[in-house]
Amino acid sequence: MLRAVRVHITNVGDLEALGRAWRALEAEVPAHGFFQSWSWVGCLAEERYPAPVLLRAEEAGRTVGLALFNLRRGRLSLAENGDAGLDAPFIEHNAPLAPPAVAAALLRAAWDVGGMQRLRLSGVHPHTLAAAGGVALRVQERVAPFVDLAALRGAGTAHLGQCSANTRQQIRRSDRGYAAMGGLRLECAAAAEQALAHFDAMLPLHARTWEARGKPGAFATPFLQRFHRHLIATAAPRGEVQMLRIAAGVTDIGYLYNFRHAGRVYAYQSGLDHAGAGRHGKPGLTSHALAIERAVAAGDAVYDFLGGGDRYKLSLSTGATPLLWAELARPWSLAGLAMRLWRR
Repeated sequence: MLRAVRVHITNVGDLEALGRAWRALEAEVPAHGFFQSWSWVGCLAEERYPAPVLLRAEEAGRTVGLALFNLRRGRLSLAENGDAGLDAPFIEHNAPLAPPAVAAALLRAAWDVGGMQRLRLSGVHPHTLAAAGGVALRVQERVAPFVDLAALRGAGTAHLGQCSANTRQQIRRSDRGYAAMGGLRLECAAAAEQALAHFDAMLPLHARTWEARGKPGAFATPFLQRFHRHLIATAAPRGEVQMLRIAAGVTDIGYLYNFRHAGRVYAYQSGLDHAGAGRHGKPGLTSHALAIERAVAAGDAVYDFLGGGDRYKLSLSTGATPLLWAELARPWSLAGLAMRLWRR
């Protein structure tokens, strides 16, 4: 039974000490996800949190929850900076590091932070947004498709059998074409050095795809590349990064940059050779289908495609969950009152 929880609001003087405390709490909050881990939250922390605010939940003298915010121009952002460039490493499944009831207490206490006028919550579940209170000035929703691997194993069903006939046909035809090039295989980087080498090989493939769409991609700035190299170097030795190379013979089909944490695989980014795919090659479908088979064999519970209703995600998934990006105001602030009146 949960006792009375007290929330303390503090400035952060020593980020290394906070990292140690955060890691210790991770061991006591088994249901947390990768984006709540210090590997992600603490990556380049000094640069990302120039005005950090820590909320610590205490129960009977013991820390039971932590939430790290940054205060920028009156906006308090959970596990983000508040600047678009520094928040470009896209966070999802965002929440305080705490059990649900404690997380709710931490979010409610965020309104007591001095100087804050708005609360920014990115990539959160609907129940997390509801727990924060306040009035939503803007809310954006993105669906996050996933594959329930545990359900597939329980039913004794292969993943491909859950896909539509059209998707199965596309994957099989794509696989046959690649196999004819010298054998289709998936390789996982065995160490951080190899993962970083795969990351470097992925970058031009990723950039080429996004430039063709008129967009910069997920690694277009020096900060983004520094962030991810630091993340890989830190998280790969902990088994939290899967850098997968998919090849046919000596030809690279593509690379998948996935996270893996507590039985959940997160398909974060990729670099795929669309130019060399030929008429029937589907590098995305082939690569993710192989990665899903690997996750099933490894005993993972979920293969999470993260936010975005891309066609390949919907074709391969067995379910989906909503994620929200929101900015909240105090109910009795001018902005809060105006929004409430407008909605009435």
